[in-house]
Amino acid sequence: MSSPLQHSSLDTFLRIYEQILDRMNEGVHVIDANGTTIVYNQKMTELESMTVQDVLHKPLSEVFAFPDGQESTLLTCLHTGKSIRNTRQTYFNDKQKEITTINNTYPIMENGKIVGAMEIADDITKMERLIRENLLEKNGSRYTFDQIIGRSGAILDVIESAKRAARTSSSVLVVGETGAGKELFVQSIHNASLRASGPLISQNCAALPDSLIEGLLFGTARGAFTGAIERPGLFEQAEKGTLFLDEINSLSMPLQAKLLRALQEKSIRRIGDTKDRSIDVRIIAAINEDPVEAIAHSHLRKDLYYRLGVVTLFIPPLRERKEDIPLLANHFVEKYNQLFQMEVRGLSDEVIKFFNEHDWPGNVRELQHLIEGAMNLMIDETIIGYEHLPLHFLRRTPAAAIIAEHEKQPFLPFPDEGKPLKETMLEFETSYIHHVVDKYNGNISRAAKELQISRQSLQYRLRKLGIRG
Repeated sequence: MSSPLQHSSLDTFLRIYEQILDRMNEGVHVIDANGTTIVYNQKMTELESMTVQDVLHKPLSEVFAFPDGQESTLLTCLHTGKSIRNTRQTYFNDKQKEITTINNTYPIMENGKIVGAMEIADDITKMERLIRENLLEKNGSRYTFDQIIGRSGAILDVIESAKRAARTSSSVLVVGETGAGKELFVQSIHNASLRASGPLISQNCAALPDSLIEGLLFGTARGAFTGAIERPGLFEQAEKGTLFLDEINSLSMPLQAKLLRALQEKSIRRIGDTKDRSIDVRIIAAINEDPVEAIAHSHLRKDLYYRLGVVTLFIPPLRERKEDIPLLANHFVEKYNQLFQMEVRGLSDEVIKFFNEHDWPGNVRELQHLIEGAMNLMIDETIIGYEHLPLHFLRRTPAAAIIAEHEKQPFLPFPDEGKPLKETMLEFETSYIHHVVDKYNGNISRAAKELQISRQSLQYRLRKLGIRG
């Protein structure tokens, strides 16, 4: 008895093949002779954080970016006609997210001619990240240079200088505003140095009073004061590794003098002890103000600055590297997508424009918190728009004016000040949604598209806010 499938049409077989491809546990990507994608299965969309619509029927070279001097293994196979087996490849999708895969790539032949190429890919990005994080957690650090996000000249110059500094054990002074990413550079230097297998001990010098931080840094001897026990300090705990002292300009001048002696003599003395102890520790310090001004205002000893600043790295604030904002924003969106189990795809063009006009006094940390806050206000939307930005942020920015200019509509005033935040946010949301619904004469579908939320989400908000569509 024959199977019904034996008499099925070509379209039926094609649908069957598509289902088989989409259920495979490996990514499958096929291009034609022109380098245009003709097959792109479900697993591949997961590996590359793309949709089928992003890739299918588009030239491969226009969708993905590869490091300088490198070519896609698919295109290489297409041009050479030779199979490429078990090859590791790192590249970037259209959101600048880094992807690493192990590929087997084969030419597709017809009548002796190359008519395309196919690739079967296994994801190792997550595996590599887990292994790296497990190893780094053992020495107290998590970041490496390849995790510092940015392609601007300002940040690339600092990364290159930091990589050179990692080759030695000289002291390093990292200068940068709060939130600019100083600790990322500190951990990256440690993990790229010969001390990477040793501990990385961090201490914020502004977190504790001098009376406590001195004992914490240098340790205590039994009986040094009432209740004192024999305890090693951070210098001893960081032996053969790195000691990171953040906000070193907050230390008192006497304590800075004691720190300078420890650096010069390469030895420390516990509080209440009578003997010196040799130390083998690299010191990396950070300061959140200009060192010259810190010296002028007696926040930093000049001799300590010269001793620490053998290598000085100036981390640029975000306002001086605004071309990196889209990369950073997409990175934080991906981060919180994983944490919140969401599928946000990015930022609206208006929000990106607005971000580029903002001064970012809180630097990268402010951007990260802003993305996190916006995603907490989203329901089932996939694009971050103005309506998702925290109201306190909009109050001190020209956001509403930009919205009005973009929409060519009257300016929407903010609610009166002095009200509770919850009540103020509710008033603003009600006013703006009412404005957009009126603009389209109650057409819910068009209003939802304007607000970049789903029709169901808008209907829910209208009911909740008591607005009649």
